[in-house]
Amino acid sequence: MKFTCEKNALAREISFAQEVIASKNALSIMSNVLLDARAGSLSLKATDIKVSFETSLPVDTGEEGVVTVFCDKLSGILASIPEGDIALEEDDAKVIVKPTFKKVRFQLKTIAGERFPELPQAENGITFSLPARDLKEMIAQTIFAVSDDETRYFMNGVFFENAEEGLALVATDGRRLSYVKRAFETTVPTFKGVIVPPKILSLIQKHAPDEGSIEVAVTEKSIFFRFGTYRISSLLIEGQFPNYQKVIPETQKNRMLVRRLDWLDSLKRVSIFVEQKSRRTIITLSDGVMVISSEENEIGTAREEIPCRYEGPKVVLALNYRYLEEPLKVMDCEYVVVEFTEPNRAITISPEPSSDYFHIVMPMQVE
Repeated sequence: MKFTCEKNALAREISFAQEVIASKNALSIMSNVLLDARAGSLSLKATDIKVSFETSLPVDTGEEGVVTVFCDKLSGILASIPEGDIALEEDDAKVIVKPTFKKVRFQLKTIAGERFPELPQAENGITFSLPARDLKEMIAQTIFAVSDDETRYFMNGVFFENAEEGLALVATDGRRLSYVKRAFETTVPTFKGVIVPPKILSLIQKHAPDEGSIEVAVTEKSIFFRFGTYRISSLLIEGQFPNYQKVIPETQKNRMLVRRLDWLDSLKRVSIFVEQKSRRTIITLSDGVMVISSEENEIGTAREEIPCRYEGPKVVLALNYRYLEEPLKVMDCEYVVVEFTEPNRAITISPEPSSDYFHIVMPMQVE
């Protein structure tokens, strides 16, 4: 194998591949990226077995061939080289990397391409296309609420399911829930709801463009996304997602309206004195005023008042400040509505005016 290409173009794709690869063991094929040069194109593949990545870029092919190299070191080599063209050449179980404009030479050991695992294919899957911006916005409204408790693996991903003329995404860790439902001009075919791991969704958020569309394919065990030259896939999480509909309150009698950034900024300041284990923040509501307070034992306290629109009896809520901060960061509105019935029952946070998403948070015990 022998080819020449623009350094920055290759570095960008190798950096993406490195995000997929989980292992940094130089002796493992799973730490390697596969390079396949032929007919003026270089194909790249990487996988951690669960998540897989494929892309291609144009190169000047001198000699066709397939090889795998340690991705971490190749990424470091490319980062150290100035802009310009570089040449890669396979020679006796080694790959030589050298810029065409500088007298420096790197040598990487290789592992034969035949040992690289086969990547899953989207054969016989249900396929559809979604606007990239919409999918990224839906992921942003839900991904932070995924559980990291591996004993409850069925909540370790975002649930995708059909909704009226579109798609719904749901995430929960048992103490909070985030939901978004969106309709599209193109029809989303009927498919059984699937649980998608957050790793592949984070890659889409980071690398997919805001414009254009993303092709989606769902098979029995995997999900595939294609945008631009990229094709990424992931094994689905097996198991039954919780019946989240039972968590969503039908009606709530109390309502409070507050400016989103006022509340978010106040939480950031008050959280300086939140105990990191419980993350307990106290929200006190009375006519026209919200008081946000926290206390860290033997260190100090914080308290701030902000205006709000609330008419009702004085109420004290104890909430995990992160469960408030994370949705407030991604909501795209000036004002938010908080609805609740009792201090020890679920509260709903939604945008004002109402939109296609909302967040539910379970309160903590007020001490």
